[in-house]
Amino acid sequence: TSKSFLSLPLQAKMSRPVQARRLEGVDKNIWVEFVKLAATYSKVNLGQGFPDFPAPDFLREAFTRALSGENHMLHQYTRAFGHPPLVKVLAQLFGKLLGRDLDPMTNVMVTVGAYQALFCCFQAFVDEGDEVIIIEPFFDCYESMVKMAGGTPVFIPLRLKAPKDGKLMSSADWQLDPAELASKFSERTKAIVLNSPNNPLGKVFSRGELELIADLCVKHDVLCISDEVYEWLVYDGKEHIRIASLQGMWDRTVIIGSAGKTFSVTGWKVGWTVGPDRLLQHLRTVHQNSVYHCATIAQEAVAQGFQRELMLYGKPDSYFVQLSKELQQKRDWLVQSLEAVGMKPIVPEGTYFLVADISEFKSDVPDVPSSDEPYDNRFAKWMVKNKGLAAIPLSAFYSKAHKNNYNNFIRFCFAKEEATLKAANEILQKWKKEKTSS
Repeated sequence: TSKSFLSLPLQAKMSRPVQARRLEGVDKNIWVEFVKLAATYSKVNLGQGFPDFPAPDFLREAFTRALSGENHMLHQYTRAFGHPPLVKVLAQLFGKLLGRDLDPMTNVMVTVGAYQALFCCFQAFVDEGDEVIIIEPFFDCYESMVKMAGGTPVFIPLRLKAPKDGKLMSSADWQLDPAELASKFSERTKAIVLNSPNNPLGKVFSRGELELIADLCVKHDVLCISDEVYEWLVYDGKEHIRIASLQGMWDRTVIIGSAGKTFSVTGWKVGWTVGPDRLLQHLRTVHQNSVYHCATIAQEAVAQGFQRELMLYGKPDSYFVQLSKELQQKRDWLVQSLEAVGMKPIVPEGTYFLVADISEFKSDVPDVPSSDEPYDNRFAKWMVKNKGLAAIPLSAFYSKAHKNNYNNFIRFCFAKEEATLKAANEILQKWKKEKTSS
């Protein structure tokens, strides 16, 4: 036997496929491509959704205290399903918001960002053949995570009802068609994913729209995965309504939140789920068999941030109040600067994001009629390479079947320093001058 072993070629290639079937068709990722383009070419990056301004002082101080303080156990594992101080304060806050008593140990679970919370939901609830309704445009990982779990995504687009009186479009002009939505529910429907405020449009779903979704969930006995990471970022006095607070919905809803979006610390990767134990117990099973545990010090600092916010809840000094005020000003500033150069902004009611119609700029980027690539994709690549301004094409937030129906829009992120937004404005102004002089 030793002789035959030695005669094997040193580089014996594996001939069997190594890739698991669940990875088929989910290997491409828009963010990988556009982050690389932005890093290579952009002078101003309004693409990815992260703030370039500092996190609040009180939160950074809490992190520093946790890092350098006497409690050396903060450098070790904490409870797998959430650091006790953090789940306690989350249970208090969400108990107040939902008007019910929450048990920190069974109604809250901390995750590695909202992204892992989503992954846990799809892995815990979706079986081969289950259908999951996704409202378009949608944060792109919903589709791939449903597919990885063996499920089938079913898409329902928000339909644009454009204002007639020359007013600017608003994210509220993108609406669900009630009959169309009802037609997507069947005995195969396991869950619907709701994202309000919505990324990329910034739409804040109204009570009427949420009641429509809730009635269908109850009627068809369907779960709701409610991605509410932008819950504090709503503008113009709009109200963020939590679907779990509607009749019949607490028992069937998992709420997903994010410290990254709440406290402007996207790199800390602290997220959470809130919901009934009968649902969260299955998320805990996925969590304990995947990441198992989240960073202790980050959880400690976020817990202290929430303790502060709970005391200041609804008061002008609250970070939640101040941040949405600041971001509303940044939004308005970007709306004006896009309008001034001839892009047509869709004014968002919430989030970090603003989508703009690029039809007036199409002459700069020639159409390629035979191309499979959506026009806005080519436009965004051309813009970052030739103008140094990074944004994300809206078609990236649509299923393959619908990508070409919504390819005249790009998404900008306005959660940026004033200097960044000014630099973007200069690029746009210069571009407009070049257009008019040619």
